[in-house]
Amino acid sequence: MPRTAEPLTTGRTASGSAAPPQISGEKLKPKRVSVVLFTSDLRLHDHPPLHAALKSADAVVPLFVRDLAVEAAGFATPNRSAFLADCLADLDASLRERGGRLVVRSGDLVEEVCRAVREADAGEVYMAAAHSAFATRREDRLRRALESGGRRLSVHDAVNVAVPPGEVTPSSSDHFAVFTPYYRRWAQARLRPAAAAPRHVRVPDQVNGEPVPVRSEVTGVSPALPPGGETEGRKRVAAYWRHGLHTYDGTRDDLAADATSRLSAHLHFGTLSPVELVHRARRRGGPGAEALVRQLAWRDFHRQVLAARPSAARADYRTKGDRWRTERTAKADIDAWREGRTGYPVIDAAMRQLRHEGWMHNRARLLTASFLTKTLYVDWRIGAAHFLYWLVDGDIANNQLNWQWVAGTGTDTRPNRVLNPVIQAKRYDPDGTYVHRWVPELRNIDAPAVHEPWKLLGADRATLDYPDPIVDLSEGLDRFRLARHLQE
Repeated sequence: MPRTAEPLTTGRTASGSAAPPQISGEKLKPKRVSVVLFTSDLRLHDHPPLHAALKSADAVVPLFVRDLAVEAAGFATPNRSAFLADCLADLDASLRERGGRLVVRSGDLVEEVCRAVREADAGEVYMAAAHSAFATRREDRLRRALESGGRRLSVHDAVNVAVPPGEVTPSSSDHFAVFTPYYRRWAQARLRPAAAAPRHVRVPDQVNGEPVPVRSEVTGVSPALPPGGETEGRKRVAAYWRHGLHTYDGTRDDLAADATSRLSAHLHFGTLSPVELVHRARRRGGPGAEALVRQLAWRDFHRQVLAARPSAARADYRTKGDRWRTERTAKADIDAWREGRTGYPVIDAAMRQLRHEGWMHNRARLLTASFLTKTLYVDWRIGAAHFLYWLVDGDIANNQLNWQWVAGTGTDTRPNRVLNPVIQAKRYDPDGTYVHRWVPELRNIDAPAVHEPWKLLGADRATLDYPDPIVDLSEGLDRFRLARHLQE
């Protein structure tokens, strides 16, 4: 029989986590208890697993497990750990406003969930579907462990995506390998309605956890890393809807304008719902909203590729037989790229922005990735690992498959395209504002000369504390074409 909880009290538990707030005049005696496992869905608005659990049970245990396997694999980088701490603190505060609280545990996810289930005498665990190989294996382990104890795992699709992998497929394959036909089918898919945040969340008091992590305890964080959490995410959406969405289609590639939504970190941690964003953008309408919806479709596209081909996280999706330069053979070039000292101002500006903010403009991501893989002919996995370390929105599906797209080993229908950083800089940073912002050595050089400082003469060049280009663009292009056996 389910346990009956003791009356809720206030104060701190022995473990240091805050006990649930007192509900005046009412004792919580849940007959049915469920566990809601939060992973990359750290929100209360439009949360199908939480919504379903609250409908089926008298009380729920909102649980987040700091999976030590994630840390061991190197994914708990400083920027994402700090942003995660913000997200968990915000989620806990929002639950407390509704009479609940967040239970945080550390350890093996399966073991900790099963322990919470036993303590709460819960009959079912609710969670969002996962799409990476690691996450799906973990989900399978959890299902088997729960079922062996007579419990059930309820997994919900369309929590962290708008259209789940496998929902739309071509007639001849298990996934789409080209975005445009995928997008046509994706746009026709029926989305579930977005759910409101719950008004009350009852949590049994016999299940406790650790103190919620604190951002200030994380070291090595980018100086300008933005705050995380659902509250911040929804504020950003509201502001962007007022001031940026209507011009998004025309300004999203403008490096200096910084006119992108900057919602990627919130989408990665699930503090915002892709389903809700698509519904809202479609209701708003217009070119800007349509362009934003298309970007959300790209997220889903990459997830359906990765779900069908998990090996693409590390191996070429479509091999070109490349014999890439490696850390051993191209160390000096790779170090210059990482440090923002390549001699190409727009590349260096982007790489410095990455370290300072834990984020990079999307156009800049394309330029820096093309420069590393095509101009320097360095293995895309080296660049992907560097991005995955610094990016707060670092995401296996988006990061790895975007890098493969640029490297020409992924789903790009023009795998041998090479982006010229000088031409691109003059087009997308015509006044040099972006370069001036991130490369202070060049602030006194006007555009367009700021994009080619090696062409300055005499004293103008001699006084600059800025390196010459590490490679001539034409030589880099010739090397790439030779490696790919391309004809002029």
